[in-house]
Parts: sequence; structure tokens; C-alpha cells
Amino acid sequence: MIEEYNALLRNQTWRLIPPATDQNLISCKWVFRIKTRADGSVERYKARLVARGFQQRPGIDFGETYSPVLKPTTLRLILSLAVAQRWPIRQLDITNAFLHGTLSEDVYMHQPPGFVDPARPSHVCHLRKSLYGLKQAPRAWFHCLREALESYGFKGSQTDPSLFILCRGSLRLYVLVYVDDILLTGNQGNALHSVLLYLQKKFAVRDLGSLNYFLGIQAIWNPKGLLLTQEKSIQAILDRAQMTNANAISTPAAPATKEPDQSPFTDPTLYRQIVGALQYLQFTRPDISQAVNYTAQHMHAPLQHHWADVKRILRYLKGTSTHGLFFSTSSPLILSGYSDAAWANSVPDRRSTTGYAIYLGSHLISWSSRKQRTVARSSTEAEYKALATLAAEIIWIESLLSEIGHTLPSPPKLWCDNLGATYLTANPVFHSRSKHMEIDFHFVRERVAAGKLLVRYISTEDQIADLLTKPLPRQRFLHFRTKLKVTHRQLAGA
Repeated sequence: MIEEYNALLRNQTWRLIPPATDQNLISCKWVFRIKTRADGSVERYKARLVARGFQQRPGIDFGETYSPVLKPTTLRLILSLAVAQRWPIRQLDITNAFLHGTLSEDVYMHQPPGFVDPARPSHVCHLRKSLYGLKQAPRAWFHCLREALESYGFKGSQTDPSLFILCRGSLRLYVLVYVDDILLTGNQGNALHSVLLYLQKKFAVRDLGSLNYFLGIQAIWNPKGLLLTQEKSIQAILDRAQMTNANAISTPAAPATKEPDQSPFTDPTLYRQIVGALQYLQFTRPDISQAVNYTAQHMHAPLQHHWADVKRILRYLKGTSTHGLFFSTSSPLILSGYSDAAWANSVPDRRSTTGYAIYLGSHLISWSSRKQRTVARSSTEAEYKALATLAAEIIWIESLLSEIGHTLPSPPKLWCDNLGATYLTANPVFHSRSKHMEIDFHFVRERVAAGKLLVRYISTEDQIADLLTKPLPRQRFLHFRTKLKVTHRQLAGA
């Protein structure tokens, strides 16, 4: 606590002033935390002074609060490029990151508990710098970091504001920001070191070395490539659900179920906590996306059979906790995608489920399993909606690749297992039964006609995205899981 308090004083976080009646005075508290390593061992003990931001009032002591957060697809894409081209990846941590942000509003706070100035006990803190807990703290810190990077020569990405790019001649440097956790990679090691020295002059930066543990994701390196796993998070979820001794199972969802138990689940808070944690696990586990997507649709009022579905996912994770997403050191710069739809598979509202998977070479960088927003009147319409969703994501990824200085050698190839949807992308003929689709999804045809997308038919037996739309039998599920590049440590060579 003393170390943290002294850091606040050195940073000139506040100045003490007499209280006034027109001040919106907020309180604060000390929060204690144990930071652990990937193996669960204690790294250090932390004490942090946190402002009670819920006492702030809009328009008085805060305005805009939004701060961008790194998109998972952006992180996987940059890691894919770095691993394939054998670039170094440095991991940085900013100590007391939020304390560097400068406030533009007048914020008044009680003096920290246990550290009241004996000479001025009635005075209050007029904050100059941001504190953890303030509503505008993330925005203020991001603005400060962005100014520092831009003064060095980096440019913020228009596609993902949390990505900063420096392209100068043959030099390629990228900075990925997730609040106070930073990844730095590029094609020249000396340039990376120069950026690190620059940031250390601006902030209290800890160099954590090569990428090893980032956002709860463990990075395991081997001569074949990089394996991303969330084994520690899986164990924590199993502990919370009291299922550490559960029997493992080979698939996260059953292809067919018995008559479901329609009685309400007795602990909906636990249900929401577990499903919320499972949603974050999808960062490296596309194989559970369909099952998690289904259970997440019932968080408002879960039933007993929904909880049974969650427990099945946990039993599957129990047996596959060491599995993760693998990036190999040899992968071409070719973009391709698979789209699929399960037509009207949602019984209550008869909406379809869209699933897609996007690869950069052999690396899976983006995927989705989501219920469609409107009812599709035919399987072709459902498949075409899925294809349009995939095309939109492909266009976004192309824009990101262009920004970071990479040009695709050939147009992206999209694979669809519905002949009707495939024909519609190339044939401009519409009739009365499909003209409503023309308005919403004509941009796919335009991209195909311009030669910017190639849509090809693929057999249902080879449709990888099938795993993202419906429960599959065991053998078929395991086959497609391998295609999604989800593997365990032994097969990845770790």
C-alpha cells in the first residue's frame, strides 16, 4: 500500500484543496490482488487505490467514457503473420497504466483510507490524473498512450483503433493494445528494442520478454509454431461449477436429446457466470462456439435442461483442457472462408444459425456461430445470409491486411455447400420468391462480379463450418475439430 501511495504522489495524481459545497465528492478504497503466472504460482502481491466511479455524475465529473479494445480477430491475424514469418513477439506491461491519463474534468475525491494528511484532514483530493475505477480512466489512458505512439511515428489503424502500425520502407512494426497489456512485433528486432526503450522513457514499462501469457491465454512455443491455450481458465471454471472430478466426454453438444426438463434452474446467477466465462474461452476454442452460442441464448431465464447443456460443455472441456489453437511456422498468405447455415433450427422462433470460419493460409483467425436476426423462408436464403455475413467479415480482414502493408496474391475464396446460394452469387437473375434477398445481399454479387471474391461449392461432408451451426456425431465432430486447428500439446509438439 505504501509503495502504491508513494507512486501516486510521485505522479502528482491529485492536489489537496479545501472542500466546497458544489463538489460532487466521491470515495475510494484499497483493492488487493494476487497476480499469478501461467502455472498458477504467485508472481506478486498488488495493492491498488480504486475510486468509486459509480458515485460520479454525467456532465459534472465525466463525459465520454468509451475506450477501444483490441478485437480477437486482429490479435489472431497479427500473431498468424508473426509466427509464419518468424518475427519476434515482445510482451509489455505498463505499471499503474491508468495513472498516466490526464483528466479534462474536475473530479473530487476523499483522501485515501489510512493515508489522510494529518495537517489537512478535512481537505479533499482534486484529481489531475486518472485513477482506476473512474468512468473516464480507460479513455484517458488510451489517449495518453496513443499520443506517445503517434509521436514516435506509429499510426492508429482505421480498422481496429487498438492496433498501431509503423510502415517505413521495408520496416514493419505493430503494437497491439489491450488496456495496459501490450504486444510488440515486427520484422526487425533492433527496431522493436528501440520502441521499447522509447516507451520506458514515457511510462513505467515492464519487459516480460517473448510472448508467454497474455489476457489469460498461455502461449506455448515449439519449433513447429505457437499453441494458444486457456488451460488455467478452464480449470477455474470447473472449480467454480464444482465439476473438477466430472467424467470427460468427447463432444460439447449432443446431436439428439431426450424430452428436456422444462423446470427453471435454481441458480440463474451461477448459470450466467459460467456461460459468460465460456464465451471468453472461445478466444482459442472454436470447437465449443456452437454449444456456447446456444446456452448463451437462455441467460435471461435458464431452465434445468439448459444447465445440463452447460455441464456437458464443461465435461468436454475437462477432457480437452490442454487443447488450443495452433499457428504453424509455415503458412501462405491466402485468405479463404467457409460458411454454413442450419435452417430454422431454433424451435421457439424458427430462426436459422449462421456459422463461418476464416483462414489465413492454414491458420484459423476468425469464426462465428450466431443466430440470424430474421427468419429465412428457405434453406437457400439462410445459406445466402450466412455467405453474406462471411463476405462482410472477409472484407473487413482485407481492409486490415491492406492497412498493415500486406497484399493478397489472389482474391479470397469462399466455400458454400448450398448450390442455390452459390448460383445466386454469380447469376443476376431474381424472381418473385427471392427478390427480397436482392436488396439486402446484392453486395456479395457485386464483389464476385468485380473479381474480388470467388465463391465455390463444397460438399457438405467437407464443410468445416458445419461444426459451428449444429451438434455433430462424435467422429464427424473430431474430424472438423482437427480442421479448425484445435489440437493438444502433444500433437502440436509442445
